[in-house]
Amino acid sequence: MEQKPRPSSLGDIGLKKFAPAIAWFVVVFILVTLPGDSLPTPHDWMAIPSLDKLVHTFMFALLTFLFLLPVAQSAMYRQQKRHYFIRIGLSCCIWGLTTEYIQLFYIPTRSFEWMDWAADSLGVLLALLYCRKYHRR
Repeated sequence: MEQKPRPSSLGDIGLKKFAPAIAWFVVVFILVTLPGDSLPTPHDWMAIPSLDKLVHTFMFALLTFLFLLPVAQSAMYRQQKRHYFIRIGLSCCIWGLTTEYIQLFYIPTRSFEWMDWAADSLGVLLALLYCRKYHRR
């Protein structure tokens, strides 16, 4: 019986498995590039302190999770998965910082906030920890 070789790169996993992550990446890009005056104003029932930080954390946790999941479910060796986990996590953190600069320089009525980037990075960290614990074989 011939054994299939283990994938050794993200290209070996296939683009189709990353489709949900790519779609969510586009959604995140659209959300962060909306002008500030087109965002919904919070109603009384939505007046949760730091709600926008929770939204940032969720958006980037889901983004990171969707990129990590195909790697976690692949037949790669553990060390390869760890390297890709780190690369994906760093890339998502850099993307969060980039979105803040996009808002600062290109989006009317939006601004750069370090705490938004911190919330993005927290989401990345939560996704990394979750995948490391429950999805890495």
